[in-house]
Amino acid sequence: MASLDGRVALVTGVSRRNGIGFAIARRLLRDGASVFASGWEPHDAEMPWGADPGGPDAVAAELDPGDGRFAAAPVDLEAPDGPRRLVDAAVERFGTLDVVVANHARSSRQDLAALTAAELDRCWAVNTRATLLLVQSFAALGRGARPGGRAVLFTSGQHLAPMAGELSYSVTKGAIHQMTRSLAEATADLGITVNCVNPGPVDTGWATGALHAEIAARFPFGRWGTPDDVANLVGWLVSDDAAWITGQVIDSEGGFRRS
Repeated sequence: MASLDGRVALVTGVSRRNGIGFAIARRLLRDGASVFASGWEPHDAEMPWGADPGGPDAVAAELDPGDGRFAAAPVDLEAPDGPRRLVDAAVERFGTLDVVVANHARSSRQDLAALTAAELDRCWAVNTRATLLLVQSFAALGRGARPGGRAVLFTSGQHLAPMAGELSYSVTKGAIHQMTRSLAEATADLGITVNCVNPGPVDTGWATGALHAEIAARFPFGRWGTPDDVANLVGWLVSDDAAWITGQVIDSEGGFRRS
């Protein structure tokens, strides 16, 4: 386990205790980082899986180690100024920022026939625009953010197989995949690495019943991916051990078989 003592991390998409963002925030806290977490409960409330039963307070209470290294605030990343406000809030609370993990996402299950301009715009704003603006606000700190900065983005599996039933989501996640190398180049002279993770199917409660069993059968290791699997990779990417890795999209799927 690499030490992140003294580092400050901003993690988005921290809204449910069985979610990826929660596991990432918990891992970075265990590694010694201070963490500013943000989630947006109204999005989860719209989705079939629903919001965390205990609400944001329960999520924060379970993460907070009680030593001043944790803070949280809900920010709507659909708002154009949301990313900047979030970075500013993290810096105001902890004095600096070393790591940005853009784990947030707007999910959408519209196929071509159901596709709407409004849903395309919402997915673009949350998934793509907010990710770009988070990295922009982080990079704008310049050397005010200490050398060794890390940005970790999240894509999906749209580059590995079609996702025709989730067009707004998959197209905007595809943009994140494509922006990774360019953002890595744009931030390299600031000492910031930028990498992107495709976590594959992760068991966070979105699949149940027959669908859960069907997906589980496609993993050769006999189990679903877990939020901790994702957190372990992110913990490495933001550590000194990954200092020479930038501009990469990493498929961390446990050998998931799509056919």
